[in-house]
Amino acid sequence: MTTLVAQIAPQRSTQYATLAKDLAPHELKLSPLGRLISILDYLELGGQAYWKCELETNLDEVQIRELGMLAMTGVFFWYYAALGEYAGPLLRPIETGFQPCFSSDLMMTRRYKGKTNELFTQFLCNIARFSSDFSRQSWKNLRVFDPLAGGGTTLFAALMLGADVAGVEKNGKDVQSTATFLEQYARAQGITCSVKEERLKKLGKRWWFKLGRETPKQCVLASGETTHAIELISGFKKPHLIVADLPYGIQHHGQLTGLLRAALPVWASMLAPGGAMALAWESTRFSRQEMVSLVEAEGPLLVLSEPPYNMLVHRVDRVIKQRDVVVARPIT
Repeated sequence: MTTLVAQIAPQRSTQYATLAKDLAPHELKLSPLGRLISILDYLELGGQAYWKCELETNLDEVQIRELGMLAMTGVFFWYYAALGEYAGPLLRPIETGFQPCFSSDLMMTRRYKGKTNELFTQFLCNIARFSSDFSRQSWKNLRVFDPLAGGGTTLFAALMLGADVAGVEKNGKDVQSTATFLEQYARAQGITCSVKEERLKKLGKRWWFKLGRETPKQCVLASGETTHAIELISGFKKPHLIVADLPYGIQHHGQLTGLLRAALPVWASMLAPGGAMALAWESTRFSRQEMVSLVEAEGPLLVLSEPPYNMLVHRVDRVIKQRDVVVARPIT
C-alpha cells in the first residue's frame, strides 16, 4: 500500500478555492490513477488542504506524469505516518516530470469579461480525455475542438497540455482579438509562430496558426455560426475531444434548447470514433435531467451518468449559483 497527498490547487479567490476542493476528488477518480485509489480522504496539514490517496500499488513513471496534468490539484507528496523513530505525518515532494507544451501563462494571462476560470477549463479538457478511448494517449497526439470558443481559454488550456486545437466563435471581434493576442504572446515569448488568415465565402473568417519549432502545434480560430463548424474548420482532422462552456447569458430554456438542438448533431458528427464531449452549463434554471435528456435526444450521444459523473455540480459565485458538467460519447 502506497499513500500520496495532493495539495488542492491554489486559487486567486475564495470562490474558486472551494471549487477546486469540491472537484479535485472527482478528477482524481476519473483519471487513469482512479482505479488504483482504494481510499480517498480530505486532509488538512499545517493549514493546507489536501486529498489523501491510498493506492493499491506503486505508480510507474507514466502514472506519476499524469499527476502533473491534473487541474484541481497542485503539488504532490508521498505521505508517511512515521519514518523509523520519527513520528509523522511526513511528506516527500513528488517530481511528476510533466513538462507543459507551452507555459500556463498562455491560458492565465489574457483577461476578458466572462472568462471561465482557467483551471476549471483545464479540468474540462482532462475529464473529456479521461472519458474517451484516448485516456492513455499523450496529449501531443490529441485534437481538441471548442465549438463556442469565446476568448479562447479552452484552446489555450489544451495547447498548454500539448494538443492541436480548433475553435469557432460567432463574435468576430472576439476571434480577431484572440488571434491578435496569440500572435503577440508567441512573439513576446520567443515562440516560433506562423499564421495564415482566410476569408470564407458566406461563412466568416479563419486563422491558421502553427506554434513551436520542432513539432509545431496547430491552432485554428474561426468566426461564424457553430452550426457551420464542419465547414469553418475544414482541413482540421476530426477532434478526439469536444470541450465547451455554454454561454451564461441565456436567460430561458428556449434559447439554450434552440442552440443545442441545432448544434449537437453537428458537434457529434465531428467527433473521432472513441471521442468524448464535455459541456459545462449554468444549471440553476436548467436542470441536469433536462440537459441529459436534450443531449441524448439530439446527439445522438450517450451521457455518462454513473458516479462521479453525476456529482460534478458546484457553486461558482453569486451570479452563477450552480454549474454542472455533462460528459457524453457518440453512440456507435
